[in-house]
Amino acid sequence: MKSSPRGFTLIELMIVVAIIGILAAIAIPKFADLINKAKEGSTKGSLSSVRSAIQVYYGDSEGWYPADSLACLTLNAKYLAEMPIAKTPGTGHADSSFVLNDLTDAAGWTYGNDTADAESWGLFLVNCRHEDIKGRGDSSVTSPWSTF
Repeated sequence: MKSSPRGFTLIELMIVVAIIGILAAIAIPKFADLINKAKEGSTKGSLSSVRSAIQVYYGDSEGWYPADSLACLTLNAKYLAEMPIAKTPGTGHADSSFVLNDLTDAAGWTYGNDTADAESWGLFLVNCRHEDIKGRGDSSVTSPWSTF
């Protein structure tokens, strides 16, 4: 009885490595895109949470929005435990939880706390004028990340 050799040939191993390389080349960019989509989704969820906290504050204070840079929302963790981080992937902005009073396309959040400006008073936005991942938004009007 003749025994057959065991194991794989060099050509079989090279084919398997080539197939794994092709699959990795396809999967890695998709994975990176999913990470950016998750960051954007986190930002839009945080935007919704802060807007809800502002509305609860509005109800508690009988029709007045916060007049500061939203520090009152995190005071004693009554409305929010902490200001969430705004993550804007693909824009060049760093992740930030800072709240500014005007839309400067810097990073973090922007909040309209001027009681004299009825149009923007109480308006909470992501402080970014770049388009989101799906290419939505008009950068000349407001933060496209805030159309959620």
